[in-house]
Amino acid sequence: MHKKNLTICFFGRYDPNYSRNRILKRGLEQNGVKIIECRTELKRVVKYFDLIKKHWKIRKEYDVLLVAFPGWHAMILSKFLTRKPIIFDIFLSVYDSTVFDRKNTEPNSIKARYFWFLDWLACKLADKVLLDTNEHIKYFVQEFGIEKEKFARVLVGTDERVFSPIENLKNNGKFTIHFHGTNISLQGIKYILESAKLLEKYPDIQFNIIGTNIKREYQNNEYKNINFTDNVPYKKLPMQIAQTDVCLGIFGDTDKVQRVIPNKVYECIACHKPVITADTSAIRELFDESDLMLIPTANSQELVKAILKLKKDVELREKLVENAYNKFIKNCTPKIITLKLLKEINV
Repeated sequence: MHKKNLTICFFGRYDPNYSRNRILKRGLEQNGVKIIECRTELKRVVKYFDLIKKHWKIRKEYDVLLVAFPGWHAMILSKFLTRKPIIFDIFLSVYDSTVFDRKNTEPNSIKARYFWFLDWLACKLADKVLLDTNEHIKYFVQEFGIEKEKFARVLVGTDERVFSPIENLKNNGKFTIHFHGTNISLQGIKYILESAKLLEKYPDIQFNIIGTNIKREYQNNEYKNINFTDNVPYKKLPMQIAQTDVCLGIFGDTDKVQRVIPNKVYECIACHKPVITADTSAIRELFDESDLMLIPTANSQELVKAILKLKKDVELREKLVENAYNKFIKNCTPKIITLKLLKEINV
């Protein structure tokens, strides 16, 4: 158990409003941890000098340094600044995300090798590395040869103060499907759009898809049953979710799909909505078919079947919502996920 009056320093060039950072900070504070921040908004090489200067002023004020996401370079820098325990919230592999998920560079390129080295080095230097699922931990152990004991699973979860049940705001009389996300392979937007096209023969089914990149690429493709919307502020998402009947998770065909439970799944569950998502090893670490409508990855036909089944079966929707929400409250609030983290800190 962690000591009383524990102080953790959040360190790096990170966005304090990014959901992962905000949830960790709030949960730790709820568990009695004092948080101080050593953060820069500067870019390029000057950001390192700014962090060094700011850290010098608070170097004696904390017990543990937590390098917040994204923080690969900050992690390396931190090793030169302190001998106190360093936790690195790597959250994801920059190598995997850049090369295989976003496909921004070729697997055997110099840039790809650099990203692989960056993941490896940052993990090696940290005392404890945080990832969101056991499947993600397994990937890091196998791909980078890092010892399993160095990792701790800290679920993504979501902020239940922001994402919570709201009285249903639907007023258009249609069965509405909600998705918010991006156009990367992990999300599987291709299969959502294919399913929407197949469901055009049902005039009472409507898709609401939120995402600026998705809208930009697909809004002119003459989908009869899709409302494309630009990104909305984080705190306005629950209102969008409240206006729908069913929410969608991820359906992509990359290896990473098997390793993550995406933010949107937690967010929609917390808003008391039934969720359809890919049946993956990561999802099953926490949920099963009694909580979510699970379907094979990269399969628009199965997505169509799942939507029609939920449309027809109100009782099933209510059962899924209740089971998933109860599991969320027991396992995925900021206080609970960070309490498990604190048990891993031996200070």
